[in-house]
Amino acid sequence: MSSKHLPKVISHRGRTSTEVERENFEKTQTVAINKAINTQEAPVKEKHVRTTVLGTFQDNGAGLFWSVASKLPVQGNPIVCWKFLHVLHKIFREGHKHCMHDSWRYSSHLTDLGKLWSHLREGYGRLIASYCALLVQKMKFHKKNNHIPGSLIMSDEQFSKICGSDVNNYFEICVDMLDYMDEILNLQQYVFGSLDMSRSNSMTNSGQCRLAPLILCIQDSCQLYDYIVKSLFRLHSSLPPDTLSGHRDRFLSAYKRLKQFYLSSSNLQYFKNLVQVPFLPDEPPNFLIASDFNKHVKPVAVVPTEPEPEPELETPDTDSIGDLVDTSDPPQFDESFGNGFGPPETDERDLLIERLTREVQQLRAELERMRNEDMKIITAQKEEIARLEKILSELRHSAEKSLKENDSLKKKLEEASVHAGAAVKLSESEKATKANEEKFKKMKDIYGKLREEHVNLLRTNAETTKKLEGERRSLQEKEQLLKESQGDIQRMENERKVLQESLQQSADEVTSQLAVATAKNTELEKSAEQLEHKVKTLEETKSSLMSQLQNMEEESSALQTKLDESNEARQHTETELSGEITALQAQLEQTRQEKDAQGTQLSQEITDLKGKLEETVNEKKTMEQDLNQQLEDLRAKLAQTEMDKDNIEEKLTGDISSIHSTMLAKAVEEGRGFIQDALDQFENPTHIAVKCTAEFLLMRAEPVLTCLDSLKNAHSIYSIDKKDLEALVKSITSYSHHMGDCVLHGIATTHSAQLEAAEELGNACREAGDTGLKLLDAIEAGGFINTEVDQTSQSVKRLMNLAEALVPKMVDIKEGEIGDLVENEMSATNSAIEQAAQRIEEMLHKNRSDNSGVELQVNEGILDSCNGLMEAIKILLSKSRDLQKEIVSQGRVSYTSE
Repeated sequence: MSSKHLPKVISHRGRTSTEVERENFEKTQTVAINKAINTQEAPVKEKHVRTTVLGTFQDNGAGLFWSVASKLPVQGNPIVCWKFLHVLHKIFREGHKHCMHDSWRYSSHLTDLGKLWSHLREGYGRLIASYCALLVQKMKFHKKNNHIPGSLIMSDEQFSKICGSDVNNYFEICVDMLDYMDEILNLQQYVFGSLDMSRSNSMTNSGQCRLAPLILCIQDSCQLYDYIVKSLFRLHSSLPPDTLSGHRDRFLSAYKRLKQFYLSSSNLQYFKNLVQVPFLPDEPPNFLIASDFNKHVKPVAVVPTEPEPEPELETPDTDSIGDLVDTSDPPQFDESFGNGFGPPETDERDLLIERLTREVQQLRAELERMRNEDMKIITAQKEEIARLEKILSELRHSAEKSLKENDSLKKKLEEASVHAGAAVKLSESEKATKANEEKFKKMKDIYGKLREEHVNLLRTNAETTKKLEGERRSLQEKEQLLKESQGDIQRMENERKVLQESLQQSADEVTSQLAVATAKNTELEKSAEQLEHKVKTLEETKSSLMSQLQNMEEESSALQTKLDESNEARQHTETELSGEITALQAQLEQTRQEKDAQGTQLSQEITDLKGKLEETVNEKKTMEQDLNQQLEDLRAKLAQTEMDKDNIEEKLTGDISSIHSTMLAKAVEEGRGFIQDALDQFENPTHIAVKCTAEFLLMRAEPVLTCLDSLKNAHSIYSIDKKDLEALVKSITSYSHHMGDCVLHGIATTHSAQLEAAEELGNACREAGDTGLKLLDAIEAGGFINTEVDQTSQSVKRLMNLAEALVPKMVDIKEGEIGDLVENEMSATNSAIEQAAQRIEEMLHKNRSDNSGVELQVNEGILDSCNGLMEAIKILLSKSRDLQKEIVSQGRVSYTSE
């Protein structure tokens, strides 16, 4: 046993036959799939597809196929992607029933694949995008209607059982089938649109590669057309025609396109032996007439089980050319007549014709050889151009990829530049990005130069091809002229033969008459009279024959003259043809020399292009390595920046939350101080002298209700969005001030009221102050405050009701006391405002000494808002004085500024 087979034997040890069989099966399937889906622009081999389809039955699905196909370069090579879709379509139709279910998870992959290739406007780009859309639509259709097989072949009973007796099922499945049909028609439209129908594209490898999947589309469309027609007749028998007008319009459009599809396919030579394309009726079915269903004939696309081999193009054999004229010797006259017409000598025209024929054959062989050489050169140039285009496409793809990565890194770096402490890293990243952009521009310039050289090479090739075509046409014209000359020579030769045959026939007649005359001479001896009579008759006959012979000689001389003239014309024609052949040979030699020079030039250009391409590839590899290194550095820096950003954000979030809590606690504490200070006036004996009217108390109590609503709304907003702290602090400060002011004026009002009313009003003021403090406690605790707000609002309303009851009972209060009371109240409010402003100023100085950075900015913003609020309160008090003066001027109460 050789060492060559040793690893294989060892690898089989310790495994069961099932495992070995499975491994062999996977290898066979992998080889078949890779052979079926290759980079050659030719139709998929049927034997490889058949092996792949049979493998799905052994594998009970398409899992193995997808595991192998996922490694194919479907995103980089359009031919591979097109063949992959063709094989996948074949598996959907003829593979195992689980193939559709196994492939559903890859539907998004097909969708992305179609979007990728849709950006390629030329070649297979639109074809692949349309084919991906078709296969995704097919998977959606079978997922929704999982009882319909992938081949769409089923009996009418099965179709009726699937749809059931519900008309809605027919309605939905008809819409799904029309969508399926539209995708098929879109694909065939793109395929035929990519071909030049004025040429025989169906007999070229590239044309057959594009046309091959249309056989499956023809099979699918036949079944879909039949089911759509039956569904529409069923729907028209159950629903009003107006409801189905949209279905009819879609079907009519699909019918016209499908009919044109079948007509175009039937004219293709490639489909003759592969599929029998059906034909649709001249007129679409009329669904409004139920009896028209009997005229419906199901279209059937017949595909032979063993397709015949494709016919190969036969080239005529130019080496075997038949003789143009008959060079055999003409028949000789009978020698018994000494009339001077002996056997003709060998004509030089025959020798000339043979020589011209040989020269024509040599020229044709030379032309064919040149044509083959030109085709080889053109084919080699096309292959070289295709290889260069492939390399250029790869360079373009890598450049686009690098550009996309640079753009993404630039966006990430722009986002990271917002955060603090990332300025240095951003500058370094921007420098690296600029360097990448400069390298990309260099690659783009190199690509532009290669593209220009490629275009110039194509133009040179086209000019060479045009020159060769012109020379071929001139050579064909010379051959046609030579053929016409040979035809004239042949015609004159035929006339000469006819004349010789007529002369021979006349000589034969004379010979027969002389034989008769000799036989009669024996009878003339018996009768002299008869002899004399016969002699006279013979003399007359002889004279007539001599005259006929003379006429024949004259005709022969005339024919000889014509022959001489023909010989002269033929010699002149031969001279002209010899000159033209010499000139043609000179042109041929010149063309060969030009072709050799062009071939040398093209070889030199290709060598230069190869050198430039190698330099570009090496430079590209170096640039890719530098870019990869820079990308790794940028990614590391970006990761570090993101970590720093997260740490900063986390710290800032904690600091802001702490600041919010501190500011909210300070605002609540200040508000609690306002209200508590007002409640403390119950125990202040010096406050007894302060008095207030019930009307002024009502005016000071109404803003409390408004502040409660604002506080409730601000707290709700703050509960949702913690950023809106300023509105909540303002609401707390405003509410605390107005509540304290209301309680304070309520206590002052009790000093001027009756005892019982004053006691009841005082209790209401205490209750309002207590509920107000509870509301501030609830805000500080961070819970819901709806209940506390309602309680506070009720206590304030109760205080207002008691104040309204006191309005008519205070008429006996002296006008001077009211004025003094209002003035005292205003002074107390001003002093309270000044104290609050002073405390806010102290908090501002303390905040600047204790905090810094973002926390300092937030605290200063809040304190500035509080200062603004104090200024607004001062303006409010000023306007209150003006209002009081207006009331005094109207005579309701008296006011003294003393």
